[in-house]
Amino acid sequence: MNNILNKVFAVSQSKSLLILRLALGIIFFAHGSQKLLGWFGGYGWAGTIGFFSQTLNIPPSLAGLSILIEFFGGIAIIMGLLTRPAALGLAIVCLVAMLKVHWPNGFFLEGANYGIEYIFALFVIALFLVMEGAGPISVDRLIYGQQADRK
Repeated sequence: MNNILNKVFAVSQSKSLLILRLALGIIFFAHGSQKLLGWFGGYGWAGTIGFFSQTLNIPPSLAGLSILIEFFGGIAIIMGLLTRPAALGLAIVCLVAMLKVHWPNGFFLEGANYGIEYIFALFVIALFLVMEGAGPISVDRLIYGQQADRK
């Protein structure tokens, strides 16, 4: 069990990971806030669930899970708390968005056609955080440091 926890909370020593975490976390917190709370011009929980299920044919339970992953995953990434699992969840959300929404529009962001370019970048950042962890300026580092001290 300790081996699994060490893998989840282990962090790279690169302080620059904070920059990537903040960028990814803020973006997903903002998008999750639109979908969950209706902030920033969003449609809120009911409107987003309706759009996902009626337009994208995503079951309401998975649509709700996606909303919660974006909102709480964004917060977790900002804090550097459970960074690897949160980033994995966000990467999966990005992958689904690429395939279900953006793929038919090609690669580039052009006018009203939102290709995969932007969501692909978010996907890669999330995968990077899955591999590297939160970095030393994080709650994960505090947890991992406590575990390392117990050995």
